[in-house]
Amino acid sequence: MGTPRRSILGLILASAVFAGVPNHAIAETVTVFAAASLKPALDEIAQTYEAESGQQIDLSYAGSSALARQIQHGAPAQLFLSANTAWMDALEADGLLVEDTRRDLITNRLALISAADNPVSLVMKPGAPLAEALGDGRLAIALVRAVPAGIYGRQALEHLGLWAEVETRLAQTDNVTAALRLVGIGEAPLGVVYATDAAASDRVRLVGVFPKGSHAPIVYPVALLREGDTPEARAFLDHLSSQQADAIFQAHGFGLTEGAP
Repeated sequence: MGTPRRSILGLILASAVFAGVPNHAIAETVTVFAAASLKPALDEIAQTYEAESGQQIDLSYAGSSALARQIQHGAPAQLFLSANTAWMDALEADGLLVEDTRRDLITNRLALISAADNPVSLVMKPGAPLAEALGDGRLAIALVRAVPAGIYGRQALEHLGLWAEVETRLAQTDNVTAALRLVGIGEAPLGVVYATDAAASDRVRLVGVFPKGSHAPIVYPVALLREGDTPEARAFLDHLSSQQADAIFQAHGFGLTEGAP
């Protein structure tokens, strides 16, 4: 069994004091729980921030629902980035957020994808032959009752009148990245993911984007968690709203919220 993380940190701090290095020169790692769809962009933001600040950022990715439940059960996260407002609302209702630190960070679009070598053509509108395009296969989608991408996907399919014909033909996954992977490896002919996921993979092809009015706006809120309120965590939270971070998010296909600089 390995040495607990905080014990290791304590040994490092003790060694630093013995060597004449002040404690504040060694900052604790900032632990961030983030929606799986944020991985390419957030990895780049954290890498750049670490190089410039010397602060280590520990990123943990999963479906927003799974991460929120872990936080509710005491997981030691300091920042939470959700792919929808509902799971952040749940943590706020539980009193787990630091007051006045919650903000809407970025936006996204919902997309239908196929494998890169699948020439299927569909326009996402009422009456689209989605079931026909699936053939004998299934539609890859994140959990439609829990994971934001799946919730948005169900809303869009219901709005377009397509839900009834595909409801029993879903391949549901724990997060949107897993749905993307199913399509990329050919296990599912089509999938519902975020537009940013489609752009980040050369194994899938963007078939079409769902109309904005067909589902709730896709907004990613971020907040500082009550049990992880440190100066280092606050500094990284501020960095996530900086022009430098904005540029990286936009380069990965995300949109900025109206309040962004």
